[in-house]
Amino acid sequence: MMTNATQAGSAAGSLGGRLEATTGLAIVRITIGAMFFWVFFENKGKGLYTPGGYAGLINYYIKSSHSPAIWKWVMGIMASHATLAAPMQGVAEFSLGVLLLLGLFTRPAALVAFFLLGSLWISELGTSWIWELLVPVMASLGLAVGRAGRTWGIDAILARRNPTSLLW
Repeated sequence: MMTNATQAGSAAGSLGGRLEATTGLAIVRITIGAMFFWVFFENKGKGLYTPGGYAGLINYYIKSSHSPAIWKWVMGIMASHATLAAPMQGVAEFSLGVLLLLGLFTRPAALVAFFLLGSLWISELGTSWIWELLVPVMASLGLAVGRAGRTWGIDAILARRNPTSLLW
């Protein structure tokens, strides 16, 4: 039989563990958001959001990576439509950075980040260290699952109005 003191201690430990987990997710969210924000300005400086810069990078991946042939075909389509794809990539990276930093619409933003980083990971196979992007890919999935915007984020305010929403 548990005493009241044991029950109270158990409840406090559970609450403390939850607070630690949500704080940890918030730290990961801010880190991934800062990474996207930083990468946007780095890539902008390299000219990778211009059609020529974007197509050049994608063609390098097609030539040098160990991506599956079907993925290289998809990359070829993207490179041939670089006029549209390059600025879209820039807008996506900037937007994901801002949304994750603010903790706004964190779950959908993290899910988009998961797919964007996952596609980049496949594109870079064999051209870089395999864990370089796999860790942020999986961290982004964890952010989507863990509702990471509800700590230190705008999603916490939105969740008060609609706590069951899948958006935060």
